[in-house]
Amino acid sequence: MKILVLAVGTKMPSWVNEAVREYQKRFPREMQLQFKEIAPVKRTGKGSEEHAKELEAEMIKAALPKKSYIVALDERGKQYDSVQLSERVGIWQNLGSDVTLIVGGPNGLTDELRNMASELWSLSKLTLPHPLVRVFLAETLYRSWSILAKLPYHRA
Repeated sequence: MKILVLAVGTKMPSWVNEAVREYQKRFPREMQLQFKEIAPVKRTGKGSEEHAKELEAEMIKAALPKKSYIVALDERGKQYDSVQLSERVGIWQNLGSDVTLIVGGPNGLTDELRNMASELWSLSKLTLPHPLVRVFLAETLYRSWSILAKLPYHRA
């Protein structure tokens, strides 16, 4: 299974890329974690935030793989603890298709993207900066896989 993270935002600090690469290396070949950046649309003034969100949604839709199970990261989504998320990842593995996680820009996702998703996932009630979201996703997905593989990485 491949998990593709489509994330609005480019030019992440080097520490983000290093941390993400570290977790990517830990996954086995049968479970790959990939990131694809979507260029954010410049916000130019009042009312432009919604327009920017719509343009970003179009770029996200264009980047979506044809056959993929879509999970949108959204504040309205379900929150999981580590064991619950590992159970979700196990379900995703059993689907027999790749999974795409969508991370919107600063103004979130459009209703259309949320409706396209098979599930909504909220990482936290906290507002997290986009660089940390990438590291958090890489780590928590690795943790989920390690729980499924019964590795000692997760200690509850």
